[in-house]
Amino acid sequence: MTDDNLSKMTNRALLLLLLTGIFLNAPQVAKPALAAARKGTGLALPRFVSLRAGEVNMRAGPGVQYPVEWVYRRRYLPVEIIAEYDTWRKVRDWQGSQGWIHQSMLGGKRTVIVTGKVRNLRKKDDADSPPAARMEVGVIANLLACPATSGWCSVEINGINGWLRRVDFWGIRRDEVIE
Repeated sequence: MTDDNLSKMTNRALLLLLLTGIFLNAPQVAKPALAAARKGTGLALPRFVSLRAGEVNMRAGPGVQYPVEWVYRRRYLPVEIIAEYDTWRKVRDWQGSQGWIHQSMLGGKRTVIVTGKVRNLRKKDDADSPPAARMEVGVIANLLACPATSGWCSVEINGINGWLRRVDFWGIRRDEVIE
């Protein structure tokens, strides 16, 4: 073997060693950035948000490659975020259905949905207060306040403000306070 051939083999071996080192270390360099991107927002889970659009796809998994399992057609419907993956949020609706929705389809506006039966929207946070309106099951209202000292929450629907008992709707955690 000539010195020239030996030199070429040594250079190739060094190049191969260098490239191997780069490729072996590349995933370790990219891993923290990828993990941070998949982490989500870092906000507390679970938390409530509402649908931003009048038509929103709920998918079987976190990505457009997953099939659409449900199409929501109610803007401002409250949903509960129970998990995050990158730009996708796993949500649960008021009837217990779960799936993945892209973050761009969710907004921070707090709303609630009336459950159970027709409910009286009271003028004050008192069961003896006269009704301001009657609300059917499935009606969505804007959530205004839920004081810590009360089992009632202030809501607004079509310009009518009033109070509902926390047990009359879905869209807030049992211990949550909104001032």
